[in-house]
Amino acid sequence: MIPIKQLDIAIIGDEDLVSGLRLAGVSRYYVIKDSHNIGEDVTKALTSLIDEPDIGVVAIQEDYVKYVEDLIAQVEQEQRMTPVIIELPSKYGTKYLDVAEYYKGYIRKSIGFDVEI
Repeated sequence: MIPIKQLDIAIIGDEDLVSGLRLAGVSRYYVIKDSHNIGEDVTKALTSLIDEPDIGVVAIQEDYVKYVEDLIAQVEQEQRMTPVIIELPSKYGTKYLDVAEYYKGYIRKSIGFDVEI
């Protein structure tokens, strides 16, 4: 029997998002502070997480995705199993009109079929 590898969840977000998810048990995180080089900070954080073999999921705050669209596209194009990169809404809301449909579509694209709960 092949042993199942334990993979971590990592968060890239503002202080509020990271603090909330740390309370839920997430131990790998990058807090992005408001500064003039947010794009550089987000790119650095995601690049380092993509290269780590023990990261299974990277949850990135929706506001920061625009800075790393090329990296996310590269990971999707390589069809790597890990890490799975998902967007989380910020405390100010989401850019998607129907969040449930967005996540259903994302799951459909990732695994190839619908999951009903």
